Amino acid sequence: MAEKEIQLSAAEAEAAEKLRIEMSNISGAQRAAVLMLLLGEQQASEIIKFLNPTEVQALGGAMVAVSDVSQEAVNEILDDFVATIKKQSSLGLGTTDYVEKVFKRALGDDKAASVLGRIMPGQSTKGLEILQWMDARAIADMIKTEHPQVTAIILSVLDHQVAADVLNFLPDETRPEIIQRVASLETVQPSAMQELEAIMKLQFSNNTSSKSSSFGGIKAAAQIMNSTKTALEASIMKGLEKIDADLMMRIQDNMFTFENLSAVDNKGIQVLMRAVDNNQLMIAMKGASEEVKARFFDNMSERARGMFKDEMDAKGLMRLSDVEEAQKQIMRSARKLSDSGELVLGGGDFV
Repeated sequence: MAEKEIQLSAAEAEAAEKLRIEMSNISGAQRAAVLMLLLGEQQASEIIKFLNPTEVQALGGAMVAVSDVSQEAVNEILDDFVATIKKQSSLGLGTTDYVEKVFKRALGDDKAASVLGRIMPGQSTKGLEILQWMDARAIADMIKTEHPQVTAIILSVLDHQVAADVLNFLPDETRPEIIQRVASLETVQPSAMQELEAIMKLQFSNNTSSKSSSFGGIKAAAQIMNSTKTALEASIMKGLEKIDADLMMRIQDNMFTFENLSAVDNKGIQVLMRAVDNNQLMIAMKGASEEVKARFFDNMSERARGMFKDEMDAKGLMRLSDVEEAQKQIMRSARKLSDSGELVLGGGDFV
C-alpha cells in the first residue's frame, strides 16, 4: 500500500511539473485568449469592443494559438483569474483612480481623457479632446476662418479619418499649406495650447495640459492624406509641391510603404516589375516581409523565381539604408503608375 502511495505521489509530481512547464510557456495574451474562448461569442465580442486594434490583433492571434492547451492548464488559468478577482475589493472598484486606470488601459491616454471629461465632473483634460465627439463638417465650420497653424494642430489631434473628412470641407486654397504645417509640427508649448483652447472656447479650460504636447509630423500628415479621397489627395499634393517639393516627397514616402504592395493585385505587381530595375527590386526585397516577397515570387515563372532568389542571396548582407532607399524608389515608381491608372496602389475610390 505504501509503495502504491509513493508511486501515486511521483505521478502527481510529474504531472505538476508538466503543468508548470506548460504554464510558463503561455503568455499573458494567451491566458486572456483562453478566458475569451470560455466566455462564448456574445460576451467575448462585447469585451473586444473595448480593445484597440493592436490589442485585438494580439488577442486574435493568441486565440488561434491556444487550441492545444491542456485542460489542466485551462483550469489553472481560471483559478488564477478567480484569485485575482477576489483580491479586488468593492471599494477599490469604485474609486476614481481605478476608473481612470481602466479607461486609459482600454482606450489610451488621449481618448480616455475625453471620455473621463464627460462622465466625471471637473476631471476634463485637454479641451481639444472634445472635438473627437464632433461631426467633421461642424469642426470644419468652426475652424475654417482660423489661422492655418491652428487648423494644423486641430487636425493633428483628431483621428486620421476624421481629419481627412474635415480637410475635405475646408477651402481648397488652404489645404496644401495646412498639410505642410501638420507635417512640420513636433511639439506645441503650453502657452500655445492655452491660447488655442481659448480660441476654441471650450467649457473645461481650467485643467489644461501642463507640458508640451507632441503630435503632428510627417507620419501624421501621411496618415491624413492616406484617408483622403483620391482626387482630393492629388489636388493637395500638387499644391504642396509648389510650396515645398521636398516635404511633399517625404510625406509621399510615408503614405504607402513597400509593405503595402502585398495588397496590390497580380496585374499591378506585373506592371510594377516591368517598370523597375531587377537589381533594385532584389535590394528592396532584402528587407521585405515574407508576404510581400511571396507577392512578387507568385508572379514569376518557376525558372525566373529560382534565378531571382539565387541572385538576391548572392548579394549577401545589405545596409539597411540601401534597402530602404531601394524601397522608396520602387514606391515612387509605383505611385507614378498609380497616378497614370496602370495599377491600384490603395486608398482609391471604387464603384
